[in-house]
Amino acid sequence: MARPLRIEYPGAMYHIMARGNQGRAIFEDDQDRQRFVETLGEACGKTGWRVHAYVLMNNHYHLLAETPEGNLVAGMKWLQGTYTQRYNGRHERFGHLFQGRYKAVPVEAGNAGYLQTVSTYIHLNPAWAGLIAMGKAQLKGYRWSSYPWYLKPARSNPSWLERGRVMGTLRLKPEDRRSYEAYLEGRVLELGLKAGRAELEGQWKALRRGWYVGGESFRAKLRQRVGRLVRGLRPESHSGAVKREHGEQAAEQLLREGLAALGLTAEELAQGPKVTAEKAALARWVRELTTVSLRWVSARLTMGHYSNAGRGPRKMRARDVRKARKARSKLDTIAAKT
Repeated sequence: MARPLRIEYPGAMYHIMARGNQGRAIFEDDQDRQRFVETLGEACGKTGWRVHAYVLMNNHYHLLAETPEGNLVAGMKWLQGTYTQRYNGRHERFGHLFQGRYKAVPVEAGNAGYLQTVSTYIHLNPAWAGLIAMGKAQLKGYRWSSYPWYLKPARSNPSWLERGRVMGTLRLKPEDRRSYEAYLEGRVLELGLKAGRAELEGQWKALRRGWYVGGESFRAKLRQRVGRLVRGLRPESHSGAVKREHGEQAAEQLLREGLAALGLTAEELAQGPKVTAEKAALARWVRELTTVSLRWVSARLTMGHYSNAGRGPRKMRARDVRKARKARSKLDTIAAKT
């Protein structure tokens, strides 16, 4: 089965989330939660990770973690594998504890707004999920989050928990604990209001569904990293929005170069027949060099039904086959230069 690409690099920041298998609980009680926090601390010690925010829910958890050494995959493999062994050993169970692969979304750490959005989302999760009675209980009463640590003196915090970056997004110093408390408890009150909840959920919708959290320049840098990452991989070996976007961007560039080599314009392509020798050559060439689908190619080349983009020489007239081969020769000359 194809797997989502993992973008790893030194200093990367991620919003990480993993759920229990089939939506089941991954924490039966506080002893399990404490064991997970201890395991997370061990993972940080082994990998050099810095955790900026975390929350443990019933059947999933969230982390805002930084990887100075660019070792997300190795660290997650150890963290989830070790906790699964400890959980199964304690409860006398076996098999998978987590559902599929964890989600790890790169975050533009250099922009305070994005860092603040993710950390606030993580810390507010218990309130958003209704685990505290809004208006009756305070968010800091939920123990299994990094938020209570933010309200304690730095000397009492775990060595792997970093508060300065998140508090700095609000122009606060680590010792400004009461100011951070006022900020978060105020956001809890917003959640209790219909308008406030709608606004926050609007911000978080993109956070939960996107493949990155950041601006356009950050997105472009990630695409460049993906480009280097997918070279040499089998097309079916990885999947996901990040790979799809990279593939489409690469295909667009190839089409521009291919059309120029064939002496065609996009307008001529759109106005011509659905299937031509040039279109067939372009479709086959782009498909071989990128990860885009037949549907994408057929739509971009205005070829009608997607099956037309996969039409081979055997389904073409002899004259068109010769034209297609000549066009392909020109296209291969481009590829040889890149």
